[in-house]
Amino acid sequence: MKPVSQHLSAYALFAALLAAAGLPIYIHAPKFFVDEYGVSLASLGAVLFALRLLDVVQDPLFGKLSEKLRDQRGIAVGIACAVMAASMIALFAVPPLLPPLWWFAITLTGVFSAFSFLTISFYAQGVAKADTLNTTLPTTLHSAGHLSLARWRETGALLGVCVASVVPVAFGAVMDAPFTGFAIGFGVLALASVFAMRGEWRSVGVPSSTGFGTVLRDPVARRLLLVALLNAAPVAVTSTLFLFYVQSALQAPGWEGPLLLVFFLSAAAAAPFWGLLAERFGPKLVLVGAMGLAIVAFAGALALGPGDIWPFALVCICSGAALGADLTLLPAMFAARMAKVAPSAAEGFGLWSLVSKFTLAFAAVTLLPILQAVGYDSAALVNPPKALSTLIWLYAGVPCVLKGAAVALLVGTNLQEDGH
Repeated sequence: MKPVSQHLSAYALFAALLAAAGLPIYIHAPKFFVDEYGVSLASLGAVLFALRLLDVVQDPLFGKLSEKLRDQRGIAVGIACAVMAASMIALFAVPPLLPPLWWFAITLTGVFSAFSFLTISFYAQGVAKADTLNTTLPTTLHSAGHLSLARWRETGALLGVCVASVVPVAFGAVMDAPFTGFAIGFGVLALASVFAMRGEWRSVGVPSSTGFGTVLRDPVARRLLLVALLNAAPVAVTSTLFLFYVQSALQAPGWEGPLLLVFFLSAAAAAPFWGLLAERFGPKLVLVGAMGLAIVAFAGALALGPGDIWPFALVCICSGAALGADLTLLPAMFAARMAKVAPSAAEGFGLWSLVSKFTLAFAAVTLLPILQAVGYDSAALVNPPKALSTLIWLYAGVPCVLKGAAVALLVGTNLQEDGH
């Protein structure tokens, strides 16, 4: 564990903020607008996909902007945090001032745009930070500092996901407007995170960016981006369908919150151990093993049905633990490669952000309309057998196939390839 003077705890807190604005929004926002305002699943899926298409344009541009502002990142980050917090409050705590679908689109545009800029800036800063960490741990990465920082950062992120995923459910037991409480709490977290990271936004002598071409011409960086695309897709699928699976396939309404907590706590608890294993055995070998664990877990979920709460809790533990490796090791591997081929890293993580979020959009625009087409109704007590079968195969079968493809690609990637 690094000394507090190196401010790794601040990176964990800021990562928690970003995580609270990531996956939990995909888990909660669509269902919130369905339940509160009667918006159709297909419409919400179309909006989410359109917003991710916007990211196709803006994420690379945010990478360039972050690079240009790297000497004034502290100010830019403060503004972006304010935009994200205000948009979150408008999304969940303010009754729509426009038709609900438009309000959903506008407020999420603010959340996601600020999230994009902050994520790119944060991970790019992490590349420079990792190089300043003094460590003697053996690793196949260029510097063990990337894994050391990743343990703090991704554990903080996973804890942030845990809290953001279950807080609305917990608040529902004590207040009439749980998502209002969630949004206000998010604003407080944003303020605390900006304060904790003050002074960390420095260029520390990193060379200027050489553009996207340098990243895309590097064969290892290209392969890692493709692995990230394939590997993030299962997370996108399961996060989009989790609540529906528990509610309808398991017929266990009320268990969504506890099971989400088990899933993300397993990821948070496992993340530091995956990092330690990677420092000893190498990140590639450890990540392949974790991906295999995820495939086994989701294959098990295919066989579950009504009332199988405890077997599904075991699935959540195993798949959550595997997620801890995904979120810790893969970004660390990419960051280490950026340190070698594009040290400023902002534009590299602009591409990384685009790839990661595109999978969420693709999941929303394909999965939700498919469910609606086969007659699935989240409000119904009983759904047609075909709808339930489709839900189960989309939730558990598709991730197995995608994870398998990601494993095959990662196994064939030589992380030490020169490429020059």
